[in-house]
Amino acid sequence: MKNLATSLTLAAALAIGTAMQANAEPLETMDEVGAALTACWTQPPGSGNSTVTLSFSFKRDGTLIGPPQPTEIKVEGDEAARQQFIDAAISAVENCTPLDFAPAIADGIGGTVFTMPFGPIPAAPTAVPG
Repeated sequence: MKNLATSLTLAAALAIGTAMQANAEPLETMDEVGAALTACWTQPPGSGNSTVTLSFSFKRDGTLIGPPQPTEIKVEGDEAARQQFIDAAISAVENCTPLDFAPAIADGIGGTVFTMPFGPIPAAPTAVPG
């Protein structure tokens, strides 16, 4: 089930994220997983067009397998701004978990590596082939 990843537009992420906050149903699609994580993201003030891509994996129970790791960093500003931005992205993922996966997602998600960019226009996680 390594092909669980799907693409997600920002509008869909925001709409699903808003709906999910009001309705705590188990997540049934990767679009919903991306929207849940997007809903937790707040870009640090003054970070402009900065982005960081995180790599992370889930257990079947919706908890993380270790902390998210930055894989691509493009942050405007000095080292303190860089670290603040990375920490904000990691916190977004950590503070959103554990996620509540529906059985169909939980059965195939364990150990799959996902990447997700955080910045002005966040997107859904995508599976890394392998």
